[in-house]
Amino acid sequence: MFSQGGLSLEQAPPISVVLRFFITGSIFGVLLSLFILFNSFYQLPLFSSHIILVHLLGLGVMASFMFGAMFQMLPVIAGVVIKIPTKKALIAHILLSVGILLQITAFSTSNSYLYLFASIILGGGLLHTSTLMFKELIKIKDHSSSSKGMLFAISSFIITILLGIVMLLTLGGYLDMPYLLELREIHYSFAIFGWVTLLIIAISFQVIEMFFVTPKYPNIMTKYLIITLFMLLVIKSILIFRSIDTILIDIVFSSLLIIYAGVTLHRLYRRRRPTVDGSVWFWRFGMGLLIVSLSSFFIDDLRAITYISFIGFALSIVFAMVYKIVPFLVWFHLSNQGYMEAPMMHDVIHPKRVKIHFFVHLALFTLLIINSFFNFLIVYIISNIVLTLSFSWILYHIVMANRKYYHIQRSFTPIKW
Repeated sequence: MFSQGGLSLEQAPPISVVLRFFITGSIFGVLLSLFILFNSFYQLPLFSSHIILVHLLGLGVMASFMFGAMFQMLPVIAGVVIKIPTKKALIAHILLSVGILLQITAFSTSNSYLYLFASIILGGGLLHTSTLMFKELIKIKDHSSSSKGMLFAISSFIITILLGIVMLLTLGGYLDMPYLLELREIHYSFAIFGWVTLLIIAISFQVIEMFFVTPKYPNIMTKYLIITLFMLLVIKSILIFRSIDTILIDIVFSSLLIIYAGVTLHRLYRRRRPTVDGSVWFWRFGMGLLIVSLSSFFIDDLRAITYISFIGFALSIVFAMVYKIVPFLVWFHLSNQGYMEAPMMHDVIHPKRVKIHFFVHLALFTLLIINSFFNFLIVYIISNIVLTLSFSWILYHIVMANRKYYHIQRSFTPIKW
């Protein structure tokens, strides 16, 4: 058992808490790909299509997967005990799912009542979940680098949520906010670089070494990287409100993330179990795309590459984590319940299937990058079909893992220790 510096599995929540968020994230991924495909034939107004796409991806996909991972990782990595996790996760799941659908409908129709309902249900649901986790993390007396990083990531998400609620109420006509463009830029900055990026970094400090048996990250990186990035985001927000150029902040921020990605790739190269592992490929590809994204950030002609690469980075890490977490949870929970028939991890999701998904993922972002240069309709359509296949593939394997878990529970009798 690890604690703080490692694992505390006795406190892990029921498997349903995690898998419901993973399944929902995969479903929203399929809806995202179908929406993009639909919009290629029936063009919605640019504002509506862009903002729907961003929030389907950011909330429907990323928040769903990350909430599921957080409910699992908080007890495991940080030693945080969330009381009554099943009930609290169910409330969070319902509010998130219903709220996203309300928000998308509001963006599509510009109905003021829907903006209000979305701000209450979605905003309230996200605040309920994030503050629940924040309050548990803040109680920790002796933080590990990962638990401290999670605290800053959730703080970023709370800022993101509050700004999002303000903008929804402004779009609905309930508030008159003169700094809407500035708020939107800060909202996106804390969502992308605060919530998503800081959470990935925080988790990587623990799981890269744990999953792949690699050397530890440098102490200076685990101690100071996340807090430095968070403070840079705060400073950038102040400069945005004062209409001061943030180029220097952006350069420092990007440089630090490129260094982090390079160190992570180096750690993966030096892992002490050099077996072929599809999740390692996802991690390597994700770090490579992060470097590409940040390197092209300052070149206007490559801005599309920046966005595509960053999305690829985030999804690569999400897929890598899901393919490690889901098989482990099925094996762990059944074994602890006394089922001798508990499948080994490779029997839950076979490694060859993870590798197939990696090549689908690689093909997807290759097509998207090609299309950003040449803008061929056929490439655009094929890439969205591949995107549908990608999310359908991981959805199928999560559902089958869930079915295997409950099949063994129904079909066999556990041994009483």
